[in-house]
Amino acid sequence: MNHSPPVIGLMGGIGSGKSVVAQALKDLGCVVADADANAKAVLLDSQVRDQLVTWWGAEILNADGIINRKAVSDIVFQDEQARKQLEEVVHPRVRQMQEAQFAAAHDGTRAFVIDAPLLLEARLDTLCDVLIFVDSTQETRLQRVMQTRGWDSDELQRREETQIPLDKKRKKADYVLINEGALDAVRSQVKQILEDIHNGRHI
Repeated sequence: MNHSPPVIGLMGGIGSGKSVVAQALKDLGCVVADADANAKAVLLDSQVRDQLVTWWGAEILNADGIINRKAVSDIVFQDEQARKQLEEVVHPRVRQMQEAQFAAAHDGTRAFVIDAPLLLEARLDTLCDVLIFVDSTQETRLQRVMQTRGWDSDELQRREETQIPLDKKRKKADYVLINEGALDAVRSQVKQILEDIHNGRHI
């Protein structure tokens, strides 16, 4: 590629619908690195599995010997040191996968997109030219995580307290995209933001 595409970072609260925005960007010709999907792939690596078992025991494995992500999640969200241990193993490997995905992009790619729940926390924002904050009301986000993850409001709050506050993320963004569930509205905003980025209006 003669000119490297801009790098867009997605931020937002849990249940804000970042994946919907990422899909809309992908549909418009962007290459998306999905940190969650890459992390799932990393946890299938035998070296990673063995390291985690050394720390936390075979109880974190399913019957088929694969890491039970919920069991690991329960451990790291109750123990900050355990969470840091996990991140030190997983984050570098996720970063390598992301770099490989971007390197394989075809000519004409409109942008590279980093879709990572912990974009700021993992300092991935330092790789980005533009930051988009995906905004949804607390009520909408709670409804989504109740439906998709079975969480209640206490669980949502507990998870979010381990992350940088949403108002700080919102202030750091170049764009705030509203996602209350209307796909056409999301796509329209994404299209406009991409046009603005390519026209240099985000600077």
